[in-house]
Amino acid sequence: MKIVLLGPPGAGKGTQAQRLVEKHGLIQLSTGDMLRAAVAAETPVGLQAKAVMDTGGLVSDEIVIGIVSDRIDEPDCANGFILDGFPRTVAQAEALDRLLGEKGTSLDAVIEVVVDEGILVSRMENRVKETLAAGGQVRKDDNSEAFRTRLEAYRTQTAPLSDFYAKLGRLKTVDGMQSIDDVGRQMDAIITQVVAA
Repeated sequence: MKIVLLGPPGAGKGTQAQRLVEKHGLIQLSTGDMLRAAVAAETPVGLQAKAVMDTGGLVSDEIVIGIVSDRIDEPDCANGFILDGFPRTVAQAEALDRLLGEKGTSLDAVIEVVVDEGILVSRMENRVKETLAAGGQVRKDDNSEAFRTRLEAYRTQTAPLSDFYAKLGRLKTVDGMQSIDDVGRQMDAIITQVVAA
């Protein structure tokens, strides 16, 4: 089972990915984690990434695809994986399709968690207030201005993936405004449908 999860920051993708990992024995792959692991392991593509990062540059799509390619070849991905945070652009999605095609496979599902962005901002602001009230630490980027910037970046770069995958007939959506359990049930229904197909 090879799944891509789409949805804006704060939509609950991470929570649902963990549920799918536990329930279906999949591996959750985050590009940040894969990048750090490749750099630490000093793989050829990891060394390329390190050279770019050391100069303050952004890692190219070609390097990211190389890291994804190496990672999904590892034995723990044999049962399947969830890509969370990748692809971020249509160009990356096209490159991912080519990569999987070269490996003789393809994505089984692209699931988008659809949410009301206004409510997401309110939730984030409430979470910050609750964390502060409890004496906790708040992340530097956990404020409504930074969050809105992240949402805007998502809208311009990543939201077009919905149309891309919809045109290919691969996009499934779940209502992310429901409870965590209800969202999980929707995802399970999609996976059951895909497996049966």
